[in-house]
Amino acid sequence: MMDIKPDYARNMKLVGYSDQGGRSDGVQLMVHRGFAYIGHMFSNGFSVIDVRDPAKPVPVNYVKAPANTWNIHLQTSDDLLLVINAKNMFASELFKDETAYYTGALGEKVGTATQTSESRDWTAGMTVYDISHPANPRQIGFMPVEGGGIHRIWYTGGRWAYASALLDGFTDYIFITIDMSDPARPVEAGRYWLPGMNRAAGETLAWPENRRCGLHHAIIHGDTAYAAWRDAGLVSIDVADRFNPKLIVHKNWSPPFGGGTHNCLPLPDRDLLVVLDEAVLDNLADGLKHIWMMDIREPTNPISISTLPTPSDDDYPKKGGHFGPHNLHENRPDSFVSSDLVFATYQNAGVRVFDISDAFRPSEVAAFVPPAPTRMIDTRPNRTRVIQSCDIFVDKSGLIFTNDYNAGLFILERTG
Repeated sequence: MMDIKPDYARNMKLVGYSDQGGRSDGVQLMVHRGFAYIGHMFSNGFSVIDVRDPAKPVPVNYVKAPANTWNIHLQTSDDLLLVINAKNMFASELFKDETAYYTGALGEKVGTATQTSESRDWTAGMTVYDISHPANPRQIGFMPVEGGGIHRIWYTGGRWAYASALLDGFTDYIFITIDMSDPARPVEAGRYWLPGMNRAAGETLAWPENRRCGLHHAIIHGDTAYAAWRDAGLVSIDVADRFNPKLIVHKNWSPPFGGGTHNCLPLPDRDLLVVLDEAVLDNLADGLKHIWMMDIREPTNPISISTLPTPSDDDYPKKGGHFGPHNLHENRPDSFVSSDLVFATYQNAGVRVFDISDAFRPSEVAAFVPPAPTRMIDTRPNRTRVIQSCDIFVDKSGLIFTNDYNAGLFILERTG
């Protein structure tokens, strides 16, 4: 392992590192049966890393994405790997300035809100791979969608998957359910969107034009989908009938807060919901973002009871790039599951671990801030060479896997 000195570490140490075969940009990562599956933001595909020896991770495969297509998000369960296919937004001249991506109705900018699929140069949908041989994903199915594509999926096995999809006629990503009865032939089953999003049906937006009111993704527990709807906040959806999802409650705190809701993690044994608002612009241009603790014992009336502490061990607002939350470890059934610890990435403030055993007084108990990337994979102009810790996954043994848009895969261990 190369000698890597963190910018800051507390109760956490580095166990292993990989530059992912030279493709050191990563977005979503899953660790499954000793292998890490990592979607790339700029390297146009996904990689497989053997992490059975976490001190010596070994890149074993790279699967190239279709032309002009993102494979940034993925899910693993049993012998299946589901990978999103969507328009590569950051390769577009329009989105070289990320403000254009994070503000306004994305479907109108991409053209899917008002146009059909003729002459599109990207692949839109979801690819299904067999990973019974973990190092060698084998495509067995594909579900096409008409539009910009799928952004993120939730799948933990069985018949049902759930995704955010940018579909023709809609202003932004909406919620869909996917029937996986035959993994070789997944089929969209149901849809839910917020009123105003169905442009094709004549609906009109009821919110300011500069807001991103689109689904990032939902986490499902039982018959409830807890959906993070970016600038529209939390949307809880009843999915008891997967063909006809129905609203339970929509709650938004933006304004006055800055929006960007990205993860909604239920802790059902405690009637709590951890809700993360993503920092999406440099230098706090979208305001200071928070991770909220919500009491959901009354499902129709979620109440914020506290926020997780904001990292303050350095002057992160002046460090450059994004400062603030990005992703949570999502307590998948094949991973480390806790209702007392929250693991989050904080972009230029690295990885943070919080003790929420007292939900009214959360505290930070561990941190690790990797050094700046040695080289930039990000193709967008004028990006700051600073760590932007992106996704996080904690395996059953407690090992922490985290990545970055430029800096590769870090494998960490708590020491306190």
